[in-house]
Amino acid sequence: MRAGDDLAGLIAPHVRDGDIVVIAQKVVSKAEGQLRALADVEPSAEAIALANQHDKDPRLVQVVLDESAEVIRASHGVLICETRHGFVCANAGVDVSNSGDQGVAVLLPVDPDASARRIRAAIAAPAGAASPVPDASPVRVGVVVSDSFGRPWRLGVVDVAIGAAGIRVLDDWRGRTDSHGRELHATEVALADQLASAADLARSKDSREPIVVIRGAEQYVSAADGPGAAALRRPREIDLFR
Repeated sequence: MRAGDDLAGLIAPHVRDGDIVVIAQKVVSKAEGQLRALADVEPSAEAIALANQHDKDPRLVQVVLDESAEVIRASHGVLICETRHGFVCANAGVDVSNSGDQGVAVLLPVDPDASARRIRAAIAAPAGAASPVPDASPVRVGVVVSDSFGRPWRLGVVDVAIGAAGIRVLDDWRGRTDSHGRELHATEVALADQLASAADLARSKDSREPIVVIRGAEQYVSAADGPGAAALRRPREIDLFR
Protein backbone atom coordinates (compact mmCIF):
# COMPACT_ATOMS: atom_id res chain seq x y z
CA MET A 1 0.00 0.00 0.00
CA ARG A 2 1.34 3.40 -1.05
CA ALA A 3 0.21 6.97 -0.51
CA GLY A 4 -2.71 7.77 -2.80
CA ASP A 5 -3.69 4.14 -3.45
CA ASP A 6 -7.44 3.58 -3.86
CA LEU A 7 -8.15 1.51 -0.76
CA ALA A 8 -11.92 1.56 -1.23
CA GLY A 9 -11.56 0.44 -4.84
CA LEU A 10 -9.58 -2.60 -3.71
CA ILE A 11 -12.19 -3.51 -1.10
CA ALA A 12 -15.45 -2.85 -2.98
CA PRO A 13 -15.48 -5.95 -5.23
CA HIS A 14 -15.35 -8.21 -2.17
CA VAL A 15 -18.23 -6.86 -0.08
CA ARG A 16 -21.97 -7.46 -0.03
CA ASP A 17 -24.83 -5.50 1.41
CA GLY A 18 -24.75 -5.71 5.22
CA ASP A 19 -21.04 -6.55 5.49
CA ILE A 20 -18.70 -4.90 7.98
CA VAL A 21 -15.20 -4.18 6.70
CA VAL A 22 -12.47 -4.07 9.34
CA ILE A 23 -9.29 -2.40 8.09
CA ALA A 24 -5.96 -2.39 9.90
CA GLN A 25 -4.88 1.15 10.71
CA LYS A 26 -1.51 0.81 9.01
CA VAL A 27 -2.90 0.41 5.49
CA VAL A 28 -5.21 3.39 6.02
CA SER A 29 -2.26 5.45 7.25
CA LYS A 30 -0.09 4.35 4.32
CA ALA A 31 -2.80 5.20 1.79
CA GLU A 32 -3.12 8.63 3.41
CA GLY A 33 0.64 9.22 3.48
CA GLN A 34 0.89 9.20 7.28
CA LEU A 35 4.55 8.18 7.30
CA ARG A 36 7.63 9.79 8.79
CA ALA A 37 11.19 9.04 7.75
CA LEU A 38 13.36 9.01 10.86
CA ALA A 39 16.30 10.34 8.86
CA ASP A 40 14.39 13.62 8.52
CA VAL A 41 13.70 13.99 12.25
CA GLU A 42 15.71 16.34 14.46
CA PRO A 43 15.18 15.24 18.10
CA SER A 44 14.64 17.87 20.76
CA ALA A 45 16.36 17.95 24.14
CA GLU A 46 13.24 16.40 25.68
CA ALA A 47 13.24 13.56 23.14
CA ILE A 48 16.94 12.90 23.72
CA ALA A 49 16.46 12.80 27.50
CA LEU A 50 13.52 10.40 27.27
CA ALA A 51 15.37 8.24 24.76
CA ASN A 52 18.38 7.96 27.04
CA GLN A 53 16.21 7.07 30.03
CA HIS A 54 14.26 4.36 28.18
CA ASP A 55 16.78 3.03 25.64
CA LYS A 56 14.90 4.28 22.59
CA ASP A 57 15.82 5.99 19.34
CA PRO A 58 15.58 9.74 20.06
CA ARG A 59 14.24 10.36 16.55
CA LEU A 60 11.39 7.92 17.16
CA VAL A 61 10.72 9.53 20.55
CA GLN A 62 10.47 12.90 18.82
CA VAL A 63 7.86 11.55 16.41
CA VAL A 64 5.91 10.20 19.41
CA LEU A 65 6.08 13.60 21.10
CA ASP A 66 4.93 15.30 17.90
CA GLU A 67 1.88 13.02 17.80
CA SER A 68 1.05 13.48 21.50
CA ALA A 69 -1.09 15.94 23.36
CA GLU A 70 0.40 14.67 26.63
CA VAL A 71 2.88 12.05 27.84
CA ILE A 72 1.04 10.44 30.73
CA ARG A 73 3.73 8.02 31.86
CA ALA A 74 7.13 6.80 30.72
CA SER A 75 8.26 3.45 32.09
CA HIS A 76 9.75 0.11 31.00
CA GLY A 77 10.72 1.53 27.63
CA VAL A 78 7.15 2.58 26.79
CA LEU A 79 5.67 6.05 26.55
CA ILE A 80 1.98 6.07 27.46
CA CYS A 81 0.56 9.07 25.65
CA GLU A 82 -2.68 10.80 24.91
CA THR A 83 -2.74 11.40 21.19
CA ARG A 84 -4.10 14.50 19.49
CA HIS A 85 -7.21 12.41 18.77
CA GLY A 86 -7.75 11.67 22.46
CA PHE A 87 -6.60 8.04 22.44
CA VAL A 88 -4.51 6.89 25.38
CA CYS A 89 -2.06 4.31 24.10
CA ALA A 90 1.58 3.26 23.88
CA ASN A 91 3.88 5.55 21.91
CA ALA A 92 0.97 7.64 20.60
CA GLY A 93 0.22 4.87 18.12
CA VAL A 94 3.52 5.45 16.32
CA ASP A 95 4.96 2.17 15.04
CA VAL A 96 7.81 1.00 12.82
CA SER A 97 6.62 -2.62 12.46
CA ASN A 98 5.12 -3.56 9.09
CA SER A 99 6.00 -0.14 7.74
CA GLY A 100 7.51 -1.69 4.63
CA ASP A 101 10.64 0.47 4.75
CA GLN A 102 13.58 0.64 7.12
CA GLY A 103 13.67 3.78 9.22
CA VAL A 104 10.08 4.79 8.52
CA ALA A 105 7.46 5.26 11.24
CA VAL A 106 3.76 4.85 10.57
CA LEU A 107 1.53 7.41 12.28
CA LEU A 108 -2.16 7.14 13.07
CA PRO A 109 -4.55 8.67 10.52
CA VAL A 110 -5.19 12.38 11.11
CA ASP A 111 -8.89 11.64 11.67
CA PRO A 112 -9.69 7.90 11.72
CA ASP A 113 -13.46 8.44 11.82
CA ALA A 114 -13.25 10.67 8.75
CA SER A 115 -11.12 7.99 7.06
CA ALA A 116 -13.78 5.38 7.81
CA ARG A 117 -16.52 7.66 6.46
CA ARG A 118 -14.63 8.31 3.22
CA ILE A 119 -13.93 4.62 2.65
CA ARG A 120 -17.54 3.71 3.40
CA ALA A 121 -18.89 6.34 1.01
CA ALA A 122 -16.60 5.17 -1.78
CA ILE A 123 -17.48 1.50 -1.28
CA ALA A 124 -21.21 2.22 -1.15
CA ALA A 125 -21.25 4.74 -4.02
CA PRO A 126 -24.26 4.18 -6.32
CA ALA A 127 -23.75 3.40 -9.98
CA GLY A 128 -22.71 6.43 -11.97
CA ALA A 129 -21.45 8.30 -8.90
CA ALA A 130 -17.76 7.46 -9.04
CA SER A 131 -18.45 3.93 -7.84
CA PRO A 132 -15.32 1.75 -7.47
CA VAL A 133 -17.31 -1.03 -9.19
CA PRO A 134 -18.80 0.10 -12.52
CA ASP A 135 -22.57 -0.43 -12.81
CA ALA A 136 -22.75 -1.68 -9.21
CA SER A 137 -25.79 -1.18 -7.02
CA PRO A 138 -25.29 0.78 -3.81
CA VAL A 139 -24.44 -1.38 -0.81
CA ARG A 140 -24.98 -0.74 2.88
CA VAL A 141 -21.72 -1.49 4.69
CA GLY A 142 -20.03 -0.66 7.95
CA VAL A 143 -16.35 0.25 8.21
CA VAL A 144 -14.05 -0.12 11.21
CA VAL A 145 -10.46 1.12 11.31
CA SER A 146 -8.68 -1.03 13.89
CA ASP A 147 -5.44 -0.89 15.83
CA SER A 148 -3.82 -2.96 18.57
CA PHE A 149 -3.99 -1.43 22.05
CA GLY A 150 -2.83 -2.62 25.43
CA ARG A 151 -5.17 -2.39 28.42
CA PRO A 152 -4.72 -1.38 32.06
CA TRP A 153 -4.30 -4.38 34.36
CA ARG A 154 -4.36 -6.91 31.49
CA LEU A 155 -1.52 -8.58 29.60
CA GLY A 156 -1.58 -8.73 25.84
CA VAL A 157 -2.93 -6.45 23.15
CA VAL A 158 -6.35 -6.54 21.50
CA ASP A 159 -7.57 -4.83 18.39
CA VAL A 160 -9.95 -1.93 19.03
CA ALA A 161 -11.79 0.52 16.81
CA ILE A 162 -10.04 3.85 16.36
CA GLY A 163 -12.34 4.82 13.49
CA ALA A 164 -15.83 3.72 12.49
CA ALA A 165 -18.62 4.59 10.11
CA GLY A 166 -21.98 3.01 9.43
CA ILE A 167 -22.11 0.85 12.55
CA ARG A 168 -23.48 1.05 16.06
CA VAL A 169 -20.35 1.57 18.11
CA LEU A 170 -22.01 1.19 21.53
CA ASP A 171 -24.91 -0.92 22.74
CA ASP A 172 -26.28 0.94 25.76
CA TRP A 173 -28.00 -1.35 28.26
CA ARG A 174 -28.47 1.30 30.93
CA GLY A 175 -32.10 1.38 31.98
CA ARG A 176 -32.72 -2.10 30.61
CA THR A 177 -32.92 -5.18 32.80
CA ASP A 178 -30.77 -8.25 33.26
CA SER A 179 -32.05 -11.83 33.06
CA HIS A 180 -33.46 -11.49 36.61
CA GLY A 181 -35.27 -8.24 35.98
CA ARG A 182 -32.74 -6.02 37.76
CA GLU A 183 -32.21 -2.61 36.19
CA LEU A 184 -28.75 -2.05 34.72
CA HIS A 185 -27.04 1.24 35.51
CA ALA A 186 -23.57 1.06 33.95
CA THR A 187 -23.49 -1.54 31.18
CA GLU A 188 -22.45 -0.29 27.75
CA VAL A 189 -21.15 -2.85 25.26
CA ALA A 190 -18.33 -1.64 22.98
CA LEU A 191 -19.62 -3.21 19.77
CA ALA A 192 -17.04 -1.58 17.51
CA ASP A 193 -14.17 -2.87 19.65
CA GLN A 194 -15.66 -6.37 19.67
CA LEU A 195 -15.93 -6.32 15.88
CA ALA A 196 -12.30 -5.17 15.60
CA SER A 197 -11.13 -7.94 17.93
CA ALA A 198 -13.23 -10.58 16.16
CA ALA A 199 -11.68 -9.60 12.83
CA ASP A 200 -8.18 -9.88 14.28
CA LEU A 201 -8.83 -13.54 15.11
CA ALA A 202 -9.05 -14.21 11.36
CA ARG A 203 -5.47 -13.08 10.70
CA SER A 204 -2.04 -13.08 12.30
CA LYS A 205 0.34 -10.20 12.83
CA ASP A 206 2.57 -11.35 9.97
CA SER A 207 -0.12 -12.56 7.56
CA ARG A 208 -0.23 -9.42 5.38
CA GLU A 209 -4.03 -9.55 5.55
CA PRO A 210 -4.97 -6.03 6.62
CA ILE A 211 -8.63 -6.27 5.65
CA VAL A 212 -11.24 -8.64 7.08
CA VAL A 213 -14.88 -8.75 5.98
CA ILE A 214 -17.35 -9.72 8.70
CA ARG A 215 -20.51 -11.25 7.29
CA GLY A 216 -23.66 -12.04 9.26
CA ALA A 217 -23.47 -9.03 11.58
CA GLU A 218 -25.73 -6.75 9.56
CA GLN A 219 -27.78 -6.00 12.69
CA TYR A 220 -24.96 -3.66 13.71
CA VAL A 221 -24.83 -1.80 10.38
CA SER A 222 -26.58 1.58 10.38
CA ALA A 223 -27.95 3.73 7.59
CA ALA A 224 -26.06 6.80 8.78
CA ASP A 225 -22.33 7.10 9.40
CA GLY A 226 -23.04 7.56 13.11
CA PRO A 227 -20.83 9.12 15.79
CA GLY A 228 -17.76 7.03 14.95
CA ALA A 229 -15.22 5.54 17.31
CA ALA A 230 -14.91 8.93 19.00
CA ALA A 231 -18.00 7.90 20.98
CA LEU A 232 -15.93 5.16 22.65
CA ARG A 233 -13.43 7.51 24.25
CA ARG A 234 -14.01 7.87 27.98
CA PRO A 235 -14.34 11.51 29.01
CA ARG A 236 -11.51 12.66 31.25
CA GLU A 237 -13.89 13.56 34.09
CA ILE A 238 -14.90 9.88 34.47
CA ASP A 239 -11.48 8.40 33.67
CA LEU A 240 -10.51 6.60 36.88
CA PHE A 241 -7.02 5.73 35.64
CA ARG A 242 -5.79 9.35 35.46
